[in-house]
Amino acid sequence: MTYNILVVDDEVSNLKLLKRTFRKDYNVFMAQGGEEGLEIMRNNKIDLIITDQRMPGMTGVEFLEKTIEEYPDTIRLIITGYTDADALIKAINTGRVYRYIKKPWEPEELKNTVKRALESYQLNIDNQKLTMDLKELFSGTITAITEALDAKDKFTSGRSKRVTMYSMEIGKRLGLSDSELQELELAGLLHDIGMIGIPEAILNKEEELTREEYNIIKTHSPKGVKILENIKQLENVVVMIKFHHERFDGKGYPEGLQGEGIPLGARIIAVADAYDGMVSDRPYRKGMDHEIATSIIEKDSGTHFDPIVVQAFVDIIEDIKSKGSLIEA
Repeated sequence: MTYNILVVDDEVSNLKLLKRTFRKDYNVFMAQGGEEGLEIMRNNKIDLIITDQRMPGMTGVEFLEKTIEEYPDTIRLIITGYTDADALIKAINTGRVYRYIKKPWEPEELKNTVKRALESYQLNIDNQKLTMDLKELFSGTITAITEALDAKDKFTSGRSKRVTMYSMEIGKRLGLSDSELQELELAGLLHDIGMIGIPEAILNKEEELTREEYNIIKTHSPKGVKILENIKQLENVVVMIKFHHERFDGKGYPEGLQGEGIPLGARIIAVADAYDGMVSDRPYRKGMDHEIATSIIEKDSGTHFDPIVVQAFVDIIEDIKSKGSLIEA
């Protein structure tokens, strides 16, 4: 496979030098500015971009920003003479830059950087394909599992699909890649698979659970892990399932992980799961109003939940509500 590289620079001599550096190993497209670069990307599949930062009309970072939504998996490199570290970090984060190349650059060093970047790109593509293959392979099984869960606990009918929908919208808001979203989708659908091993008498109890019964409920996470742990391809999914009841302040279960030590997918599912649990009817109580549940999520930001995930949740849940498509329990 020959990768397609787009080089963007307002100086023709620099473009020609970049083309000479890479034409032996890659298909090289040249653009003298951001608008021309965007036009090339509309008509060609570009795997990697190398752009200069200082260009008239549209800077390199501004150009890269415009590529993010439509071409999220494309690898981005930027050539810059920045000496201000804070400004450089901000530019890299804004444009989702894989690496920056400082002027003056050396051809061999740049070629090695591009090679490593494309290896990372290919790994992401391979992971996306693997996850999609897994999704197709397990689609019938997942459907059967979620239907079995619904049949076992009539009060949670459709819960896995709702939690998955909320989780996916949060993930998109946070800029997760396609492969990460696909894994998050599987984890959302299967996050409560361990409930299959919880007695129906506890799931359908019409009074408040005792401490002992609640401790039994808490075993559903390790039970879920046990069911799926031998499927090597679901390794990342299993991690999200295992830790989706951890708390941002370290007071959750099963291992008391804290902050960013909790996998991001698990932090996302934790918020989606908590919201759906609050607005859904249970045997012993009526579901809360949307506004009350949302305010509780916000109040617990930084303690129970990751503040960044909470903000994304608030944004997406209001968007969903404003469109009149909020899934009610």
